[in-house]
Amino acid sequence: MHQFDPQEALSHAQKAAQWAGVRYSREVTQSRAIRNDSPDSNHTSCDEGAMCEVLVDGHFGYAATADLRPEGLKRAFDQAIATTRAMAPYKVHAFTEAQRAAVQGRYTSPAQSRLSQVPLAQVTQCLQQASRAMALSEQVVSRSAHATLVQTQIDYYASNGTQTTQQFDMVDILLAATAAEGVQSQTRSWNQTGQFGGEVFDAAVFAQQGQRVAEEALALLAAPNCPTGTMDLILMPDQMMLQIHESIGHPLELDRILGDERNYAGWSFVQPSDFGQLRYGSELMNVTFDPTTEHALASYAFDDGGHPAQREFLIEGGILRRGLGSVESQVRSGLPGVANFRSAAWNRAPIDRMANINLEPGSSDLQAMIASVEHGVLMATNRSWSIDDYRNKFQFGCEYGRIIRKGQLGEVVRNPNYRGITVDFWRRLAAVGQHSEVFGTLFCGKGEPSQVIRVGHASPPCLFRGVEVFGGQA
Repeated sequence: MHQFDPQEALSHAQKAAQWAGVRYSREVTQSRAIRNDSPDSNHTSCDEGAMCEVLVDGHFGYAATADLRPEGLKRAFDQAIATTRAMAPYKVHAFTEAQRAAVQGRYTSPAQSRLSQVPLAQVTQCLQQASRAMALSEQVVSRSAHATLVQTQIDYYASNGTQTTQQFDMVDILLAATAAEGVQSQTRSWNQTGQFGGEVFDAAVFAQQGQRVAEEALALLAAPNCPTGTMDLILMPDQMMLQIHESIGHPLELDRILGDERNYAGWSFVQPSDFGQLRYGSELMNVTFDPTTEHALASYAFDDGGHPAQREFLIEGGILRRGLGSVESQVRSGLPGVANFRSAAWNRAPIDRMANINLEPGSSDLQAMIASVEHGVLMATNRSWSIDDYRNKFQFGCEYGRIIRKGQLGEVVRNPNYRGITVDFWRRLAAVGQHSEVFGTLFCGKGEPSQVIRVGHASPPCLFRGVEVFGGQA
């Protein structure tokens, strides 16, 4: 590991810049995969470098380097200063040093044991246990188990005295069983993602989850197609993750609302005048930006602009209150935001990114929700998604469904799907469960050049009234 000391380069940059900062990142990623009891992949990578940032003539600019010597950092700062000065006459906003907080602090992922201490043989053994547990029938034609372990260190220094260190241990586990007969096939999966250590690699848990997903894949194979019609819908937390991500997280990003992402990731139906006014959902809808959620994938103490991160309400009692915009987007738009200036790697400049976006728990019990439904369906685990460029009209498909008939949970149905329009859908929220589960993804894409980043979402089960549900073919 390189001994990183940016002070000489920061002093060099201060001769020409109003402010200078440097973000050092080192990330080690290890992945292991088993398919049908045999090793399928075995990969380890290390990525290390630094992003140099300057403020020149009221404009922020960047240059990245993998040369971490003082000479390499100085060259990167010189490049950043030159390009920023050249572009400053065309800036969309005049920024000041006030847009960069002077902070010091540390963050470390909560874990019973660090990932660096986990023997990879233990990881492989857990994956093999899961694969073997899925072998319930010859109809289970594919059994896969995959684990990714990510260890990241981010150190941030700036000319105003800022110095922060953050260390992250992140795990992504995916088990999947596919059952097939003739031209029909059904897949059931289990995912655990978040900031964890070696405590998650328990062979008994892997075997238990492997057996369950195989049983449910076989049940789906024999199940009828999901009915079509307007009915009540209960979404389990692992599907609520996707619903929150696509129809709340992305449309509230201020850079989308400002139009910065329109040629790649799209705009948003949300307008600046909507903040403080728009009834986004029912009174039961309370959504937070919460980088303090324990074990969630996108928990942190500071964003990549050095700004302290804290829990904030985005939507309160159904009313839109706050956007997902960094300090730069906040001063440009005049709208309230959060500490979500985030970068996917050392060679990417930070942009507005969602982090942990959570639907806060309510007061309902899942069984009471089911009992209140005369005709409906319960859906779990996202399988497909489609949403327009304004994050308005959407259509989502799930792996697993159960009919609800006269307050009773009935038969399994396959290929369950639903569609809606964002605000109308959230206004149909009729009950929110008491207990949240945390899910996440390593792969949220946005930005040019492309950035793939980690996000987390916590949610209880939720009941929506009168939703358009339909079946489909596998």
